Amino acid sequence: MYKKLIDQFQSPENILKAPESQLRMVDKMSPKIINGITNHKVFQDRAKKELELILNKNIQIVTLIDSSYPVLLKQIPDPPPFLTYLGKLDNSAPCISIIGSRKATSYGLSTSENLSYNLAQRGFQIVSGLARGIDAMAHKGALKANKKTIAVLGSGLNKIYPRENESLFQAIAKKGIIFSEFKVNTDPFPSNFPIRNRIIAGLSCGSIVVEAAQRSGSLITARLAAEYNREVFAVPGNIRSKKSAGTHSLLKQGAKLVENEMDIIDELHQFVHTKKKACRPEPLQKEKSTHYTNDKLNRHKLIDLIEPYPVHIDVLIEKSKMNSSQITSQLLDLELEGIVTRHQGNYYSISEEYR
Repeated sequence: MYKKLIDQFQSPENILKAPESQLRMVDKMSPKIINGITNHKVFQDRAKKELELILNKNIQIVTLIDSSYPVLLKQIPDPPPFLTYLGKLDNSAPCISIIGSRKATSYGLSTSENLSYNLAQRGFQIVSGLARGIDAMAHKGALKANKKTIAVLGSGLNKIYPRENESLFQAIAKKGIIFSEFKVNTDPFPSNFPIRNRIIAGLSCGSIVVEAAQRSGSLITARLAAEYNREVFAVPGNIRSKKSAGTHSLLKQGAKLVENEMDIIDELHQFVHTKKKACRPEPLQKEKSTHYTNDKLNRHKLIDLIEPYPVHIDVLIEKSKMNSSQITSQLLDLELEGIVTRHQGNYYSISEEYR
């Protein structure tokens, strides 16, 4: 919504000065948002206190209208209106995210670190979420290569989480960038992490899922990456390991298989060794944008078609009259929410608790 307002009024100052009649003309503008804008002076004292805290902590702010705002992030449907950060902004090098399980296997941890190290050496900035497991090793791999890495927090910059990664936090702040869209003292509430995942996906030319269970938050980031027309990569794992079930699901849905960094570079070769040009995705085609819309009608239609007995995806495509990309996106959402269960061979059934 903030992006729509900026497009309409060109600056935050103009938004705050706009009369209620003009605000109502903005598409999908809710009464709650209009009321917040027209009565913004009520929040001025709180905003001043937050700004003072930011300045006292030597934290920087970049807003959506600044030229230094990350180029790719600005192109997603709902970019943060501003980001607080530690470190030095750098839009000259392409970004790629490496994400995965917090409770990773030794295979996953070593793979994350090696991919990060080698991709950082090739000129990519490594983006991840500072979480335990795959994320932490992705950051460490880039730092080991003496290159930049970007951490996106699900908390405020004054609330390092997990605490065990405090030294890693400090190292990234010196060598790379740490971003947050939350207030400085915001605790790491569980609801914050799916929100921050859109930033990880939005910053990156592509996202690599190293190890993820069937209902991992990393799959949300992967879905968002596809939604933003970015490349999605997945590392295969042990077929008997539940921690690789999510990555194998992505591979079946068309994610690029990764065995080493060259598999990524082959897909993103146009971004390697670029110096002054940040990577940009191709313009979204009309058909692709509709693939990933949260269309409630399609969602309800699909749920009605899925039975307690497993139904093949081809049957769902035929009966729903939706294309395969729409079906795949909707099914992934429903699977992550626990509404449907996926079976071997692309069969789906409604979960027992929703029957």
